[in-house]
Parts: sequence; C-alpha cells; structure tokens
Amino acid sequence: MSGHSKWSNIKHKKEKTDAQKAKIFTKLGREIAVAVKSGGADPDVNGRLKDAIAKAKSNNMPNENIARCIKKASGEQNLDNFENIQYEGYGPNGVAVIVQTLTDNRNRTAGDMRHYFDKFGGNLGTTGSVGWMFDRKGIIIINRDDLDEDTVMEDALECGATDFNAEEEIFEISTDPDVVSKVRDALEEKGYSFVSAEAEMIPQTTVKLTDEKDILMMEKLIDAMEDNDDVQEIFHNWEEE
Repeated sequence: MSGHSKWSNIKHKKEKTDAQKAKIFTKLGREIAVAVKSGGADPDVNGRLKDAIAKAKSNNMPNENIARCIKKASGEQNLDNFENIQYEGYGPNGVAVIVQTLTDNRNRTAGDMRHYFDKFGGNLGTTGSVGWMFDRKGIIIINRDDLDEDTVMEDALECGATDFNAEEEIFEISTDPDVVSKVRDALEEKGYSFVSAEAEMIPQTTVKLTDEKDILMMEKLIDAMEDNDDVQEIFHNWEEE
C-alpha cells in the first residue's frame, strides 16, 4: 500500500514541467541552506545536511546547484528564523493530509494552509488531528532495473532494513525512521543508487475517491500546496489510481 502511494507520488514529481522543477530546486536549496546554518557545511559531520543533499540528488538537482547552495548558505546571516512546522487537516471526503513546511513566517504559512483546505473542499485541523492515522517510517526506493530481487532483499536486511517489498518497477525498503540514513549509506557502499531515501509518513489505511469532483478538488489541493514555497512535503491517505 505504502509503496503504491509513494511510487505514484514520485512518478507524479518526475512529470513536472521545467518551471515546477525549478520551484522544487528552490525548496531543496532552502532545506540545504538551513541545514548548513544549523550544523556547518561539511556533510560528513552534519547529518541533516547529508540527508538534504541525498534528497536533492534523488530529485535530480545538479551537483553544481547543491554546491552553490552550500557555499551561499555558509555566508548568509538571515536563516536562523526558519522553522519546521507541520499542519494537519482533511481534504475532500475525509482524506487525511499532513503538510510539512519550512517557513520564516508562521502566520503567513498558517493562513495559506487554511485557505487551501477551505478552497478545495477540506478543513485545517489541529496538531494531531490526523497524525495518528500515519506511521513514521524510513522508506528507501530503488529501481528494479536488472537487479536480482533475492540479492537486494538480503543486502537490505543485512544493512538494517525492517521490511522489503518488491513491486513491478521498484523495490521498497522499510527501516526505522531514525536509521534510514545509516541504511541508505550502507546500501550505497554496496553500490546501490536510490530513487529516494528518507523518513515518510505512511498511512495506516487509505481512502478511495469515486466522485470526479472530489478527485479534481484533491488534485487542486495538492497542486496549490506544492506551489507554495514554504511547503516541503505533503503526505495523505488518498489511494490514487
């Protein structure tokens, strides 16, 4: 279930236009910059930066862009006021939605989130209102390509994975959320490359939307949130077809 949802979200991102990809790079750059400001410019000693770089690479952000973000952030003085804030609410027909943001103005971001939920058939809830419907897990996605399933599973479990799921196009490896970076690094040493590797909010159950209006509104809700510079991640329990 989680693999289906996660992989569909990844494919959705890969289909973005160049302008939309530029916006994604801007968000990733902000995440890298804040990581540099909080722990320094060396990813070997700054785990948060190492994770941000891995995330940027999985989204095909060029290495020169990443290096430029790190260099620029090393000299900036105005990044201390950014904070991670999570918003929770319901989309059309009771779809649970979690939005993770990185913002320097919580009033602006809260107003934007409330507006999106209201405009597209949902409502913004309080902290914890839908979070209980999700489990936080480390999720590592590897393209199947010509890889041997048994070998990948054996390597994943040896590196500390807790679960392994083979799908038509990808392998999904689950880990404890606090060790996803260590498992990723161990697999990387074995020669694997990743579509993505990070902590995710995985829904315990999913909701199917059958009304075309609800589907359209849910799509518009996600698009509006993704277009917001403060939004870093969106998790939901809508089972997309």
